[in-house]
Amino acid sequence: MRKSVHIAMLGGFHIYIGEESMDQLVSKSRKGMLLLQYLALQHGESVPIYRLIDALWSGESSSNPESALKTLVSRLRVMLSQVSPALASCIVTERGSYRWATQNGVTVDLYEFEELERRLSGCTELTPECRADYQQMLRLYAGNLLQGNEEEWVINRSVTLHTTYLRLVYQYLNLLKEQELYDEIINVCRTALDVDAFDETLHLQLMNALVKTCRNNEALMQYKHVTNLHFRYLGVQPPEGIQEFYKQIIQAGNTLEMNIDSIREELQEYGEVSGAFVCEYAVFKEIYNLQMRNLERLGSTMFIALLMVSSMDGKPMKPLKLNDVMTGLLKVLTQNLRKGDTITQFSPTQYALLLPMVNFESGKLVMERLKRRFYQEYPNSNYMLSYRLGPLSSKNESSAGGKA
Repeated sequence: MRKSVHIAMLGGFHIYIGEESMDQLVSKSRKGMLLLQYLALQHGESVPIYRLIDALWSGESSSNPESALKTLVSRLRVMLSQVSPALASCIVTERGSYRWATQNGVTVDLYEFEELERRLSGCTELTPECRADYQQMLRLYAGNLLQGNEEEWVINRSVTLHTTYLRLVYQYLNLLKEQELYDEIINVCRTALDVDAFDETLHLQLMNALVKTCRNNEALMQYKHVTNLHFRYLGVQPPEGIQEFYKQIIQAGNTLEMNIDSIREELQEYGEVSGAFVCEYAVFKEIYNLQMRNLERLGSTMFIALLMVSSMDGKPMKPLKLNDVMTGLLKVLTQNLRKGDTITQFSPTQYALLLPMVNFESGKLVMERLKRRFYQEYPNSNYMLSYRLGPLSSKNESSAGGKA
């Protein structure tokens, strides 16, 4: 019995006979693979010769492009016939054009995905059939269409297909939420995040499901993970919705039944912690706003400082090295600031500090001390620590800064 041929176009491009990969055999001709991919993407539509020439030889000069295309098709068929005669027969010649005609025993994951999309478009409740289709959709979509292929005719189609994938995932999650199937929501979100690691909705749905299943520590770990992703790879804070959800994770503990002794023990244990308070940016904003409200009533002063690490030569720091330096700087800050001071990471290269009960001169002394400790930690290095310091009580008062 002849084994079936499967073409995978989602997450890359691969051809299999049964479970065996034929990649080495079919990847010898880059132009041949582009021709195969282009025709397969047309779903059986006849493609005129001029369109194929424009797609495959765009920007290249050829004395006889039609002859070059004819030769390419012939060589591609020979190569594909070594994999399977049925696969070679998928390339059909017509008058002035070529087209893809899927033969018996040949399957394409893209076609299967689009068929699932058609079936799921009318899904309004989570029947066993719909659930099976959603699960198959998640298995099929292993990544972006022809991932690694940067041809314009691939990129446009890939973006549309990725949007379709996320729409189907959101639709599935909404149906699961209606039935409060939070464990399944967690699995779906984690699968989809392997494909799109920065999608805000997926992260929020995952964290919400973790909180609903009383897995608050996992939700907090997920928050820290997405925050680190945005810092390291995008150089920005996570989206506002994710920052706000941090407070929900913390507040989720309010539903736990605790007696006063347990609470006292928790507070007493926290009281033994030394050094400044390190928190996520969302909490830092709340503390900032609370302090702003109290400044006038209490008659106290509060300064905000921003510290930034940079390289002496002005070149961007490598992510892993930057992470090491920022971790070291945080250690310096927590060990050399007071319990009443607050620290948060503002950007991949910056920490923000709230310094209560200081004036400008004492605040500047604090910042200079932190600089000295930082340089003691990183002697003879190519790193520079600079800072800005300013009061919260006056928007018009200028801030001061210092650097090496």
